Amino acid sequence: MTENETLRAERFALGQAVLDTVHGDAGHGVIDSLADIAPELGHQIVAWGYGDIYSRPELEPQQRQLVTLGMLTALGGCEPQLEVHVDASLNVGLTPQQIIETFLQSAVYCGIPRALNAVAIAKKVFAERGLLPLA
Repeated sequence: MTENETLRAERFALGQAVLDTVHGDAGHGVIDSLADIAPELGHQIVAWGYGDIYSRPELEPQQRQLVTLGMLTALGGCEPQLEVHVDASLNVGLTPQQIIETFLQSAVYCGIPRALNAVAIAKKVFAERGLLPLA
């Protein structure tokens, strides 16, 4: 194995460990869905997104998820990814109330329609996890 191949494999292994911690099986579903059409995109999501970026120590996983929720809400049209990250946010210890507060904060900067879309996704995830109604 060349040095480049070794580095590539190490980055992927680190990313896979982080992905497993944050997303559990849901993360594998996204990567697996790319295997027959864009395997390199799947590799980069794991190696770069999680191995190089998410694993950095400067932000805690909860902080990273708050940023991600806000960005996906602001972008709009990212509801499938938002669903995965609402679930991941719960996995890393954010409460449903903190997630909803993030969408409320997002409404100020990116608009109520996008915040409503995000809340609808959160409601779906919370219901699937038996977390509704919120207190």
